[in-house]
Amino acid sequence: MSYKRILLKLTGETLKGGAESGIVPEAVAAVAEQIREVVQSGLQVALVVGAGNLFRGLPASKKGAGLARATADAIGMLATVMNALALRDALEAAGTPAEVLSAIPIPGVAAGFDRRRALALLEAGSVVLLAGGTGHPFFTTDTTAALRACELGADAVFKATKVAGVYTADPTKDPAARRFRHLAYDDALARRLEVMDAAAFSLCRDNGIEIVVFNFFVPGNLRRVAAGDTSVATVVGSAASDLA
Repeated sequence: MSYKRILLKLTGETLKGGAESGIVPEAVAAVAEQIREVVQSGLQVALVVGAGNLFRGLPASKKGAGLARATADAIGMLATVMNALALRDALEAAGTPAEVLSAIPIPGVAAGFDRRRALALLEAGSVVLLAGGTGHPFFTTDTTAALRACELGADAVFKATKVAGVYTADPTKDPAARRFRHLAYDDALARRLEVMDAAAFSLCRDNGIEIVVFNFFVPGNLRRVAAGDTSVATVVGSAASDLA
């Protein structure tokens, strides 16, 4: 592995398989298998998963149903606990120890986040599933991922997407779009490339944490990227930008 410890940011969509929404056991098992591969290779993995497969707070608060943004975000944060529990059981079924630590503790279900405990679990080889967002509304799971990466001393944030990195333009709309192999923080800002939300991006840039963007939906890609294969990813960091 090219990294010792990573913060893997997954979208909730990875858990719904081909379904419109929900948690599909087969999809969760496939995610767990990719993570098991890299953990067995010695990589320490902390994980933040979104809840788009279950609930999206911001759109829900804008539909005129009387749902306040703070309430909608609280529902979304609780939904991330549900996803984390599903992933924990799938990882344990695959033979990989895992623990859920939540910014919103739920006695008997999910222990509260504690940095020292999280570090001890990582050093012991457990996957640490960081649920409940930041515990506060108005923050995305991208920001949660960046924050926890800083707290836990991660070498990089691995942002799992549906595309093979960051492009000069939207590759689904522009056939001439080219993928960056490396992308400098300042270039990402100057080009207005939405790698992560602004708060998350600033945390990573200010603390020198690389952001590795890759297509998680291709089996084996997590292992390849963790081993340093940038042919299937974009590494956002302090190095000069270059195109693939």
